[in-house]
Formats: sequence, structure tokens, C-alpha cells
Amino acid sequence: MKIKIINPNTTWSMTEKIGLCARQVAAPGTEIVAVSPAMGPASIESHYDEALSVPGILDEIRRGEADDVDGYVIACFGDPGLHAAREVARGPVIGIAEAAMHAASMIGTGFSVVTTLERTCGIAWHLAEAYGMRRFCRRVRACELNVLDLEQPGSDAYRIIVTECRRAMREDKADSIVLGCAGMADLCKAIGRELGINVIDGVTVAVKMVESLVQLGLATGKRGDLAYPLPKPYSGMLENFSRL
Repeated sequence: MKIKIINPNTTWSMTEKIGLCARQVAAPGTEIVAVSPAMGPASIESHYDEALSVPGILDEIRRGEADDVDGYVIACFGDPGLHAAREVARGPVIGIAEAAMHAASMIGTGFSVVTTLERTCGIAWHLAEAYGMRRFCRRVRACELNVLDLEQPGSDAYRIIVTECRRAMREDKADSIVLGCAGMADLCKAIGRELGINVIDGVTVAVKMVESLVQLGLATGKRGDLAYPLPKPYSGMLENFSRL
């Protein structure tokens, strides 16, 4: 089985970290291919960033289809371009926010999301609503960390995130914590051990979900909304997408 993990930003150090975390949980025989698109923002911290990341994601899906990839993970907590990616892909495509929230709803009655910037909290709330997770989500909390702060050696990011997780446990009465950024994937186990609570990283959960769907022979349905896009010309910078 081959699973392609697409980090929609162009920061390669984060992509390598995401790929390492995914390989630690992948089943024997599952090949993990972790990529960053050739075009896109260095980090994703707004609706604007999300919108500009989608062409790069779709280009990586196109390449994956040519390479016989079995399934995909979109490794950004905003799940940008998820439905468009599903239109293009044969196999399952899972977003990490989607995966993490559903996993949290199965192991407890209420979770809190701990994410990076306050300005992204609305995006997480909208996804909780869209995924039917609003009744499980106690709160979305921001650490006021830029995404790229997570890539800085010696930064205080770990302590800041742990402090916010403690507040979620105390003030929200959360029984699990969902980490709201793929760049936090490598912190998941350490935070869980320190706090004694389930801490969920969407990257690893999404990998296991894709593996399960592929093993069950379940692909993306092509009879409705997620049918392949209709052929038509695209212009300018999008000209190559006419061949998707």
C-alpha cells in the first residue's frame, strides 16, 4: 500500500517531521510518501493561505494518481481543498482535522482543540460544525504561536502548548486534546505522557484511517458530488489543470 501525505505548505522541515510521525504508526508494507507542493505558502494561517495552497495540493494528487498511490492525507488542520482532492483521487482522501475530531468523539464525550493562532480558531469551529463534531468540541484554544515557531530549535513552543492543554483540562473539562496543527505531530506522545490525557495528532490517525479504508476496498465514490471534474479549459497559471 502506498499513502501520500501532502503537507500543503512549502516548509520542508515540517514535511519531514510529518513523514517521520506517519511512518512510526504505518503498518508493515505501507509506504509513506511525504511531500510539499512546489507552489504555495510557507505556512497556512488564514483563509487566504488555505485558498492559495489548494492548487499545489491538487497537483500533488494528480502526480499521486500517476504513481498509483492508494490513498492520501492532507496534513493541514484546516483540511484545505479536501472535497476537490476527493474529486480528483480514486482512493480515499482524509483531512487531519476530520480524522482527529472523529477519533476524539469515539474515545470521550468532549475534546478541546489546541491550535496556533487565534485567527485560525474560527476555521476549526467551522470544521467541527461541518463534520458534526460541534457537540463534542468543548473549545478551540489558541497558543498565539506562529506555525513556523514550531520549526525553530530551542523555541518555547512545547511549554506554551502544554500550558494551554492544562487549561483545557481544567477549564473545559476536556477528556482529550486535539492538536490543531500538523507541525505539532511530533509533540503528541510527550504531551500525553506529561498530562496523563489522550492527546490526538490528526496525521497519525488519518494514516490509520486511510490504511483501513484501502484494506476494506473502499474508494472515493464517483457517482455524485465527488465524481471526476468535468473536462474544460483553465487559463493562465491554471492552464495545466485542464489535464487533471
